[in-house]
Amino acid sequence: MSDQEIYSMPRIGDMAPDFSAMTTTGPMRFSDYIKGKWTILFSHPADFTPVCTTEMSGFALEKNFFEENDTKLVGLSIDSIHSHIAWVNNVRKNTGVLFEFPIIADIDMKVSKLYGMLQPGESETAAVRAVFFIDPNGKIRLIMYYPLNVGRNMDEIKRVLIALQTADKHKVAMPLDWRPGQKVIVPPPKTVAEMQEREASDYEMVDFYLAKKSI
Repeated sequence: MSDQEIYSMPRIGDMAPDFSAMTTTGPMRFSDYIKGKWTILFSHPADFTPVCTTEMSGFALEKNFFEENDTKLVGLSIDSIHSHIAWVNNVRKNTGVLFEFPIIADIDMKVSKLYGMLQPGESETAAVRAVFFIDPNGKIRLIMYYPLNVGRNMDEIKRVLIALQTADKHKVAMPLDWRPGQKVIVPPPKTVAEMQEREASDYEMVDFYLAKKSI
């Protein structure tokens, strides 16, 4: 038997694990902070590192986009609150970009372990680049994991957020590479009558099980 510690990894469809932590904007009870909002919880390996600086700046520069789409941002790394504040100040002074969203101080690795952000094959002391999309009911809807040496794609983060919100609103699914304004996929028929109704509709029919419409 290995004595290696086992880390949990929440799954799509699970309720987001709750926790309390100190952040750069003050104490946080996660479930209270995100209640009723879409939330993106994302981790980075460490403060004062180059790739992380570009990523955190990318989130900060998209502040208006996330606010317009009713989404909160929460960052995390396995660093102290003092390190976080110094880094936030350093980036602001050097680039003019201010990280206004809360960044969790996870020096004890409690939240990182709770969310499976620590992956020993990559690092036992730094969180990988995880991204959790959490809906207004507190349910995890999409998860992305990146290694330490590859930065995330902000266009994809924005795309999937809008895709999730659109799918929920219209009860549809999204095809490959879907972008806002493009057609969406209608759920497949469950009865012969629904199939016949669909064949008489104005949907773009690839086949009875694959039909698209504009929204």
